[in-house]
Amino acid sequence: MKALLIDDERLARNELRRLLTPFPDVEVIGEAANAPQARKQLAALKPDLLFLDVQMPEETGMELLE
Repeated sequence: MKALLIDDERLARNELRRLLTPFPDVEVIGEAANAPQARKQLAALKPDLLFLDVQMPEETGMELLE
């Protein structure tokens, strides 16, 4: 499964990446720090799974999902 990490905090993305290492079926294919970056990554990478921060500045994760 290809996963995309979306979180405005770099340390949170790093920790999530670390927590996913025991799961070989989950391949982290990209990261985004905000909604505009996430849209570009979604279009380019076509992930199967999103790890999405709900509270981000400017646009929330829930707004991004809409």
